[in-house]
Amino acid sequence: MKQTQQILSQLPGDILSRLRNTDKLWQALRENTTPIPTGVKESQDTLGSTDWDVVICGGTLGIMMGVALQKRGWRVALIERGILRGREQEWNISRQELAVLLELELLSEAELAIAIASEYNPGRVSFFEGSDFWIRDVLNMGIDPVFLLNALKIKFMEAGGKLLENTAFGCAIIHPDGVQLEANHQNPFTSQPSSITLTTRLLIDAMGHFSPIVQQARQGQKPEGVCLVVGSCAQGFPQNETGDLIVSFTPIQNQCQYFWEAFPARDGRTTYLFTYLDAHPQRPSLEFLLDEYFRLLPEYQNIELSQLDFKRVLFGFFPSYKQSPTRMPWDRILPIGDSSGTQSPVSFGGFGAMVRHLKRLTEGIDEALKGDFLGQDAIAQLQPYQPNIAVTWMFQRAMSVGIDQKLNPNQINQLLTGVFQSMAQLGDDVLRPFLQDVVQFSGLSKTLLLTSVTKPGVVIPVIPHVGLTTLLNWMVHYINLSLYSSLYPLGKMMMKPVKRLPPITQYYYHRWLDAWHYGSGGDY
Repeated sequence: MKQTQQILSQLPGDILSRLRNTDKLWQALRENTTPIPTGVKESQDTLGSTDWDVVICGGTLGIMMGVALQKRGWRVALIERGILRGREQEWNISRQELAVLLELELLSEAELAIAIASEYNPGRVSFFEGSDFWIRDVLNMGIDPVFLLNALKIKFMEAGGKLLENTAFGCAIIHPDGVQLEANHQNPFTSQPSSITLTTRLLIDAMGHFSPIVQQARQGQKPEGVCLVVGSCAQGFPQNETGDLIVSFTPIQNQCQYFWEAFPARDGRTTYLFTYLDAHPQRPSLEFLLDEYFRLLPEYQNIELSQLDFKRVLFGFFPSYKQSPTRMPWDRILPIGDSSGTQSPVSFGGFGAMVRHLKRLTEGIDEALKGDFLGQDAIAQLQPYQPNIAVTWMFQRAMSVGIDQKLNPNQINQLLTGVFQSMAQLGDDVLRPFLQDVVQFSGLSKTLLLTSVTKPGVVIPVIPHVGLTTLLNWMVHYINLSLYSSLYPLGKMMMKPVKRLPPITQYYYHRWLDAWHYGSGGDY
């Protein structure tokens, strides 16, 4: 029995079967054999009236939006295919990003304090044969999803929201004046399925990367980038109150550069191994990567596997698309969170990406509902192009290896060491936003200039590595990042005269302002 199988067999639940089922999905994505759903249709008939203003599909992250909109007086229903509960593994985030939960009155200060399950400082960045860089207060808070989701669930229902658990998305018909949603409810006591019909003015898709609505909208498009992640939470490590934000201690192996993350958790220490790649059919499976994880973990943490008591093993893959955010070809459907593709290709998305855009989306959806601006183009303004996310595609490409590429085995480590040396020299104002997945024009420009001047030997090989097309596309996004950084302060100066314009014009202007603000990293 392989080491991976032996460790998984000691944990509750059939984790090996879940791993192999996830690998089947990853294989189907690589081979482009994933079936395309056809659950969204259109009708020219009118509904006449709707039972809800908003129906949200997907409760794990959708519940935050549900509470925020319900508190603003909208009639909100939320469907979740299972029971809405948080997982045991904590969500990592920076403290400043949590302020929005207080600002939108989703949690009280006392509740937020309980939700913070763990905290550590400082965090390390390190690459093979390079220096260690240390920074404080970045992604160092562990949020307890079990407490958080339960608290939000209670607030949602107390505010008048309707929660339908054990209820999965079935199909949706888009009408001129609303959406008719058919959902499949599974009675947990009788196991008898039943169909539920909901009518709503706006359908919000929070079902994540593999949402059937998003899959239909993308029509089988293959992701240009994928992040494979495996890891565990275990007890038995020596006491260590520091964390690793991104660390590598090996050169390129198996056409992958392995990166690691580690931090204290409430019930042990969490360690992850992740790598960036494309969806080529020859890419390794998650089970293979988990084998690599257990092979390298002793060297990474300087401990024998026999000394560890594994509590959980985690695995997943996160696709990203250059054509993001996801554009819906229909009226009245808005993707949020991972469904929208608004996370950068170098981040996992999820909780952090959702929290970052929560205020912007809440205010924008509120304005769209008030004005009934729910057509395809108006809704698309809520998930605009953001050049500060688009520029990270070259970073993702520079941190990955093509399936047939021949690179210096330490090229990626040398490049990252050089870049982080420049950012550390420029100070926390440059380094901190970057580590929180926020790219700003000033910090990026300074880093590129300093790295190019002081370490041309690590910069020049990037050009043939990423390719000329990628570089030219990046230049367009880089120029747009500069423009957005200039447009936002100018746009703010125009707010007073805009208030005299018609509501629909105001709505579009506010969305442009949001796009310039977030698209330049100005929300940091």
